Amino acid sequence: MSAEHLAQILSPPIKRTLSDEVVERLRRAIIGGHLAPDEQLRENLLAESMGVSRGPIREALSRLEREGLVINRPNGRSFVARLSRQDVEEVYSLRQVLERLAVGYVCQKAGPAEWAEMQAVVDEMTARIAQGITEQEAAELDLRFHDILYRAAGHQRLLGYWTTLRPQIYVFLLSRNVASSDFRDSAVEGHQVILDAIKARDEARAQALIEGHLNFAYDRVIGSYRQVADNQG
Repeated sequence: MSAEHLAQILSPPIKRTLSDEVVERLRRAIIGGHLAPDEQLRENLLAESMGVSRGPIREALSRLEREGLVINRPNGRSFVARLSRQDVEEVYSLRQVLERLAVGYVCQKAGPAEWAEMQAVVDEMTARIAQGITEQEAAELDLRFHDILYRAAGHQRLLGYWTTLRPQIYVFLLSRNVASSDFRDSAVEGHQVILDAIKARDEARAQALIEGHLNFAYDRVIGSYRQVADNQG
């Protein structure tokens, strides 16, 4: 087959657009706490500070609204979302369904390469915790393990749902107290036993473990929300 014929069949690789870059920068600013909950996001100010037109800003704000990180009001104003307890309830109830499904596929499809990737993350968790891990590092490693899990499931639509929820989950994970001993146990041992069940292709046990793991994470996040409410009261 000639190069010309291949060029007609194969589309060029997808390039990262300006809108993608703007979304990523705004997402990092929100997740990193540089843009606070309820803070107004003015299109003209954002466009000027990023050196872009208002079009990519408007598109980015729309995409971040779908991720739950931005609220776009009917009056045209946009604000950083304040994730509520109801958001926690909805995200974690959905995670329970999605991750049980993902683990089922992973037990059937994953092999040594995926197991090694997940083990590397667990090992890095162990090393970082021993050195004194930060909330940000803990959240990134936690999500990296689950990123591999969803990719290894080989289910593109399932991966798409995870990608949409991921930024909100990251925000929730930042509220955890990573200095506590029960966090260390859940972060390392919790992921390790899930991985061991996956490697044994014990689907029922892996699903039960992931459900317990998520319940524990949910309880910790809800506990932090109660603490904030008590302090404000």
